[in-house]
Amino acid sequence: MPATPYLYHRIYLNFYMALFNTPSDGSAPEMTFIDHLEELRVRIIRSAAAILIMAVVIFIYRDWIFDYVVTGPINPDFVSYRVLCNFSHWAHMGDALCMPPVKVNMQSNTFGGQFLGSISMALVGGIIMAFPFIFWQFWLFIKPALKENESKNTRYVIFWVTFFFFCGASFGFFLLGPFTFNFLAGFQLGNRGTIVTLPTFTDYIDNLTNIILGCGLAFELPVLAFILTKIGIISPSFLRKTRKYAVVIILIVAAFITPSPDWMSQMIVFTPLFLLYELSILVSARVYKEVQEKEAEEWS
Repeated sequence: MPATPYLYHRIYLNFYMALFNTPSDGSAPEMTFIDHLEELRVRIIRSAAAILIMAVVIFIYRDWIFDYVVTGPINPDFVSYRVLCNFSHWAHMGDALCMPPVKVNMQSNTFGGQFLGSISMALVGGIIMAFPFIFWQFWLFIKPALKENESKNTRYVIFWVTFFFFCGASFGFFLLGPFTFNFLAGFQLGNRGTIVTLPTFTDYIDNLTNIILGCGLAFELPVLAFILTKIGIISPSFLRKTRKYAVVIILIVAAFITPSPDWMSQMIVFTPLFLLYELSILVSARVYKEVQEKEAEEWS
């Protein structure tokens, strides 16, 4: 069912409140536009400081992090390879999930390549590790625009956003990453061995970052469904009717997230995203019911 005029009014009101920190009762703003920009600047500086602190820590321990974390998905002894192979044998699937170890030798074709690569590794790691704090700062910025009951309904939003993000990041690192790099490193064009795959460290970091951040953001689907249902943009019936289109979109998203063109890697991404879509329908249904009850009370 489309959003009612009341819900459209709430969308506009919440947006205006978020911009100018205006109370919903229409009284004068508690903060001027300049004060609001100053508050935003403080939140951005704090987020940047958190990223910098985590990046410095990662840079200090860069050798250990590079050997045992960053290059984990291309390490033949990576835990995911052992777990998947043991599960394959336990499930009587033979060696279906046992990926042959692939030796990957990376190269640096510039004098400062390894140094700049270590900085990139530290910054990307800093963003990932500081994500809860960054979102917390973002939430503190928009929270004053919410009513008291709206704030209570979203009291666990930081936990759930962080939870789904790190679930997606872990999924990308421990499952999708090994499948992707194993396939790409083992793919050979021609039978004479004319082409040798020698990726640069920057190329590897870019692919790993896309996988981890892409999966982390894609796993936020239930949270997005909660927010969009709360402000009246979508409804559970809409999500059910568009399920077949969602399948196509999820397949496209899976193709973008996975650098590897093999169908197995794409299905590894598609399966949890589709399950998250079904979870989003359940979340939307619960939120939609609460919104309808609240609307009926306010208009009665």
